[in-house]
Amino acid sequence: MGPGITEVFAALTAQGLAPAGPWFTHHLRMDPGIFDFEICVPVTTPVTPVGRVKAGQLRAATVARTVFHGGYEGLGNAWGEFAQWIVIQGHTAAPDLWEVYVAGPESSANPADWRTELNRPLLDAA
Repeated sequence: MGPGITEVFAALTAQGLAPAGPWFTHHLRMDPGIFDFEICVPVTTPVTPVGRVKAGQLRAATVARTVFHGGYEGLGNAWGEFAQWIVIQGHTAAPDLWEVYVAGPESSANPADWRTELNRPLLDAA
């Protein structure tokens, strides 16, 4: 992901834009054979498309959300537990999801301090 993050932040810097919050990844679908995702940074001013960087927008949705505390190697298990919780609560998850990297290696060398927000849109919510 490093080169993609670098590309996005370089485009923002070149346009004089600053992030309006932490960066995140929007996974368009979770298929074991395909890793299809977008690297995203919230901004308050529209981005001019350059190279692979373009403006986007998350759709309006009711979302189940939790926060995982720990290193990125634990995200797989955290998503599994979260998916089970969604089912137990009687909901159906949409095929997409996003992770917001609230605090990571750039904020602390200790993975116990890292926080990743897990977000899953719900198909059955009103």
